[in-house]
Amino acid sequence: MKQFYVVCLAVLFLGEGFFSATAHGYVVAHTVPNAGGCPQMNRQDFSSPVRRQWSTSLPGASALLTTATPGSAAQADEVEGAIVKAYGIWTGVTGTTVNAATNPNALAPLTRTTVSNACTNDSGANVDGLHSICFNESSGAFATGVLAFTRTVVAAAPGATAGQAGPAAFAGQILDADILFRNDGQATFATPGALATPQGRGAYDLESLLAHELGHLFGLEHSGIWRAMMFPFAPPPGESLGSRATPQTPDAPLADDDRTGLRSLYPDPSDTVHVGSISGRILPANPFSLALEPFPSNGQSVAGIFGAEVVALDADTGAVVAGALGGWSCNANTPPTRFDGSYRIDRLPVGRNYKIYAEPLNGLAQPGDFATATGALCRADVTPACVSPAVNTHFSVRVRPPSP
Repeated sequence: MKQFYVVCLAVLFLGEGFFSATAHGYVVAHTVPNAGGCPQMNRQDFSSPVRRQWSTSLPGASALLTTATPGSAAQADEVEGAIVKAYGIWTGVTGTTVNAATNPNALAPLTRTTVSNACTNDSGANVDGLHSICFNESSGAFATGVLAFTRTVVAAAPGATAGQAGPAAFAGQILDADILFRNDGQATFATPGALATPQGRGAYDLESLLAHELGHLFGLEHSGIWRAMMFPFAPPPGESLGSRATPQTPDAPLADDDRTGLRSLYPDPSDTVHVGSISGRILPANPFSLALEPFPSNGQSVAGIFGAEVVALDADTGAVVAGALGGWSCNANTPPTRFDGSYRIDRLPVGRNYKIYAEPLNGLAQPGDFATATGALCRADVTPACVSPAVNTHFSVRVRPPSP
């Protein structure tokens, strides 16, 4: 029985003890433990500082554009500055135990290595328990359109180890997360300074892509919200996503959906603002329509719409606050996962009015962009076993008239 799993989560060119669980606000990665039971959220254990490094083996200007001379110490400093800034985007979110102001020791100091292949390779070897960033390592995962991806190693049982990491405190603990950038010249990345130059107009913003991949490192999957940092498509060449971070607003590039996701994974127990929750089920007007959907091979029933994008809007401003990939729940006393249309959006700011809507994943973001999130809700090799059904995109939405 495997003690950990290796999962890949990608960002693409424009044009991833038992408890009762429900489809959570935002989209977070899950792991079904070896012992069976309900899916556990994949997350870091910040009881000790999370170790991280990056490889100073850098590709040429055809793959990485900087203002400093290639191969110089200044270039390494410039790239490291972008990495530090990207980490700071996430550690700048308030209401989380990752926040640098309230938990400055959540992350260990960022170190350097000269090893070019410091990241976990395609076969799953070289798992060292360090969270590494590699810019000059080849991989078969760089299929057409893939700019960068994060390969995570997640504990499937308490006590699991991976290199220097572990023993895991819980199933779902992220033991190793490595970020790889394409280095074959088919895409060029630029630091913020280089992006502002004429040459940078054809390059992708390194800081934006780093921030996206670091979201996976913290346990977040892709989001169906267009403006979110975790939307599965990169901003166009020459553009960054959102406003640049500042010392006053370090999390400025993030959308509220991103912030809600991080708060759902690492809630600050002293936070009294983001404690709201909205839950419900997405059911077809005609329940017999579910018979048209392909059922899992084990005969498990599907009792609601699975895989719909459920969004919470601020009713007064129209701003998106959070989204969820709805459609499932799991009771710790009676697992496995049930595909009953359930959703739950947590860590919402209180004192606001909300509207909820649901829509199918048949736009720019497709079910395939969430395959690691939907497929990880079940395992066929544990007891009780289950198989995730296909995402339901065969529905339209209508507004129900208010009750008299």
